Amino acid sequence: MEGGSPGRVSLGSGRKQSSASSSRSRQQGSSSHACKDFLSKFVDNEILTLTLEDWLSGRSDESGVQQPVLDVPFNLTELKKFDYALEGVAFQQLVRMPNALYASTDAVQAIAHLAIEDFLHAAVKGLWERFWGHESALPFTVQCIHSTSARFYPAEEALARDKLDGVCATAILFKGSRGSGGYSSSRGKWDQIVELALLRPDIGSLSTRQNDGQRPSHSVLGEALFFALRVMLSRSLSKSRTAARNSNCMYVLLVDSQYGGVVKVEGDVRTLEFDSSNVYDCAADWIKRNAKITVSPVDRVWNKLGNANWGDVGTLQILLAIYHSIILFCGPPKYELEDLATEHSSRIQSRRSERALIDCSEAGDSTSMVNGNRIFRSQNRGCSPEIVEVQEEIVDVRPPEENLKLDIGSVVAMEDADFQKEYEIHDILSDSDPPIYHSTPVDEPSRGYLLYVGSSPSHLEPAWEDMNSWYQVQRQTKVLTLMKQRGLSSKHIPQIVASGRLVHPGECNKPSNGVSCGHPWCGTPILVTSPVGETVSNLIRNGLFGVEDALKCCHDCLTAISAASSVGIRHGDIRPENVIRVTSGSRNPHFVLIGWGRAILEDRDRPSMNLFYSSTFALQEGKLCAASDAESLIYLLYFACGGVSIELDSVEGALQWRESSWSKRVIQQRLGDVSAVLKAFADYVDSLCGTPYPIDYDIWLRRLRRVINEDHGKEIDTSG
Repeated sequence: MEGGSPGRVSLGSGRKQSSASSSRSRQQGSSSHACKDFLSKFVDNEILTLTLEDWLSGRSDESGVQQPVLDVPFNLTELKKFDYALEGVAFQQLVRMPNALYASTDAVQAIAHLAIEDFLHAAVKGLWERFWGHESALPFTVQCIHSTSARFYPAEEALARDKLDGVCATAILFKGSRGSGGYSSSRGKWDQIVELALLRPDIGSLSTRQNDGQRPSHSVLGEALFFALRVMLSRSLSKSRTAARNSNCMYVLLVDSQYGGVVKVEGDVRTLEFDSSNVYDCAADWIKRNAKITVSPVDRVWNKLGNANWGDVGTLQILLAIYHSIILFCGPPKYELEDLATEHSSRIQSRRSERALIDCSEAGDSTSMVNGNRIFRSQNRGCSPEIVEVQEEIVDVRPPEENLKLDIGSVVAMEDADFQKEYEIHDILSDSDPPIYHSTPVDEPSRGYLLYVGSSPSHLEPAWEDMNSWYQVQRQTKVLTLMKQRGLSSKHIPQIVASGRLVHPGECNKPSNGVSCGHPWCGTPILVTSPVGETVSNLIRNGLFGVEDALKCCHDCLTAISAASSVGIRHGDIRPENVIRVTSGSRNPHFVLIGWGRAILEDRDRPSMNLFYSSTFALQEGKLCAASDAESLIYLLYFACGGVSIELDSVEGALQWRESSWSKRVIQQRLGDVSAVLKAFADYVDSLCGTPYPIDYDIWLRRLRRVINEDHGKEIDTSG
């Protein structure tokens, strides 16, 4: 970029990319070498743009591929939801964007590069803290890319070295976390690029008007495609699996001193023909035939003072692109976008309370709807129109005794449509959410059951913990009922004994069309299941989980996973608290997989996110693959058998621990110290992680039974 104009970007070869050496990489050495050779010659954006010119313009070319229909990456509904989720986030760009970027003076150019760096830093920092939390350090940095050396510098360093004229792009780089396997060098590499921003002086003025708004010119779009493909190829060659697995998607930002837009490129770069003698035709052919390109309208980002319009469409498009790019490298956020967006309604309600507004429809006003929206009027209708001082009252905000806490010896009465039954609490098996109690019916003290108590529907608004507790009890009831309806019966899966609602003290005046009478405990869901046992977490804590337990736990949990998958159900939350050892009522102790409250019934369901026990695919994609439950079982066995306990405080750290542990065979070696079959099973699961291929349960259950029978001289019960 000379003097602020796009011109021709010719990238130097820079530091050579290393070939992928991950144990899970599927690239052969020859194809990796061909890709590296191709990438070293793919350095001139202008040649690629000229090659694509006819295609982008809709004129026929030799390929015969029709002009692309460029859809938008984000629709207005997505942007509105994202806007709601960002309410209250204080983005702050300290270096203002100069309004006269077209005046190609060195001073204006320098400020523009400093401003775009500061804008990207403010954006990625605000999004990280909003969605991933303040607990872990920001794993990103922002640097400029120099065209001749393809090296990375902060804009201030480029300015000090008098290299600003050669800056061709600004990048958000993934640096990882200190001490968790992140990138060691402070200098950026191409496979670390999370997102690129191209600062050009004519994004808004040269854009073309289309039905859905202004679109970037073909020259700028061609340059964006060039950079997107370079980054995707660099990622595919990366030693880091975090980068390599994201080689099929790239966002490029297009900005000038006022306007901005987003280009998203998706496609499998492994399908690109690596002909090093004809790199630009090969690249153009791949873009035409194999890439999916979406382009946002060019919209206003900065106002006349150089401040970003954080809540406007142009800036929201850029922020949403950065948000999705972060997910690619760090996995799903700690705080879901949908959950944060739903808080918008509660904030509106709080604002109405501040303004002392009441719902006109509740007041019997027939004119309470205007254009489909409910209207509100002031509660103080008889007040003077003058502004008056309101005396602040001291309000006791201490919450009433609302949360139901059960102690040993407590008696809980449950009712459903047909009967009422009382259960006495004998032990608190787990203080998880929801807590699990060991209970016995008052009229049948010889029988033991697990009892789950959720939260009352009246508690769901103020606390997510209560919402989670209520949901898990309701959901587990649904899942276990569904299993029964589908004919699933296994002694390694709990059975429903009863389900209903808590009977609270006093008279219940619940209306016929309501869920609660107003009592804090009214409507609290209860689930009773069988059998009863001791959780694996307690066994580990007390040093009672041995080699035989590890083998039987693996066999029995795998039996439960297999049985559930046969009827289209996956557990999604396998951890020591959700496995119990049952010793009574059976010839031999056996294990039961409990806690089906986060089970996956269909694709839109989301599994539980646990930094220690969730599968790699669940942390990356927010959903399960065919081997996810088995992978979680491997982590359970690893830690139960004395695996080194580590401190994990972020999804990124958890993914890096998994990558390091599998590649160094730490998990396999630990399980191999217990049993060769567990080591072999871990290797098998490792080969299937993240793939659509199903687990062959039968062969591994047979191998586990054979080892258990040989080692301990007694037949394992296979009736379950």
